[in-house]
Amino acid sequence: MMASGASSRVAPPLPPHRARRGGPPRPADRAARRYARWQVLGKRAIDIAAASAALLILSPLVPVVALAIKLTSPGPVFYRWPVVGQGGRPLTAYKFRTMVAGADAMKRELLRHNESSGPVFKMRRDPRVTPVGRILRKFSLDEIPQLWSVLKGDLSLVGPRPVLVAEWEHFTDWQRRKLDAKPGMICLWHIRGQPRDFDEWVRMDLEYIEDWSLWLDLKVLVGAAVYVLTGRNY
Repeated sequence: MMASGASSRVAPPLPPHRARRGGPPRPADRAARRYARWQVLGKRAIDIAAASAALLILSPLVPVVALAIKLTSPGPVFYRWPVVGQGGRPLTAYKFRTMVAGADAMKRELLRHNESSGPVFKMRRDPRVTPVGRILRKFSLDEIPQLWSVLKGDLSLVGPRPVLVAEWEHFTDWQRRKLDAKPGMICLWHIRGQPRDFDEWVRMDLEYIEDWSLWLDLKVLVGAAVYVLTGRNY
């Protein structure tokens, strides 16, 4: 969801279509463009349809989750998630809050326990996570609000995960290529065991960009369903 040599491009990546020098595009080039346009439009259509259906199906859970958060932990229901989107563009997404209030300020004290290499922070037994938050994370229920970001077009259902603004500042140039594509709610990293080697994570994102197709998105979505329903996220 490893090709470190994937080319830098705006994604979804498109099939190659080079025109001949000094002449009009060949029929094969025009066909490639039409095929690429159809795939991009298809991806957006799937995002809108699937996100709308998911919000409708999951809507009864929203007040239940919100009430559970408010009753068990002081602080807001939603967490403002300041991340970087396609091409390095800052954006704000939202999650259900799964950590104690003020968790971001506590992060520095936990950096020595970071289980991931590189500029990102991952810790399976993060003490900032609340008991309700652990359940929400296990079944990815904290991600429900991101479906609104999919409908807005800031995120896609499938794509490289967005990264925190503070972490993006420490990315190398080749690592930043992971966001040549529109970021997504789920990526290859999720369904391939969530390796803690950050460079391996980036290679998976570049693999996705290089090999992108609607068929690949559908395969990732099927894997995501298994991933969520079996509680493999936490």
